[in-house]
Amino acid sequence: MVEHIVCFKFKPDITAQQVDEFVEMLRGLKGKIETIVDLSAGKTFTPERGQGFTVGLVVRFRDKEGLAVYGPHQHHQPVKNRVAEICESTLAVDYEF
Repeated sequence: MVEHIVCFKFKPDITAQQVDEFVEMLRGLKGKIETIVDLSAGKTFTPERGQGFTVGLVVRFRDKEGLAVYGPHQHHQPVKNRVAEICESTLAVDYEF
């Protein structure tokens, strides 16, 4: 199994509504990309520990090939575009278990 974890830090002018809409956009990937085994996304409830990262995404795949399909997938591209618009930075970690 492969775990793909991403944390998102938003630009200062991004509203709470925009963050909520982005979380829903992330959650909407589940069921649209065939290699996703499981997906969760949400806002932190401990912002003081997040170094400015306030939304997290965890996506599980069966293998590295599943992750490789996810990145360029047509349903993932709008998410990547939105990240470029509203995020100051991201932090990603991928590992096998």
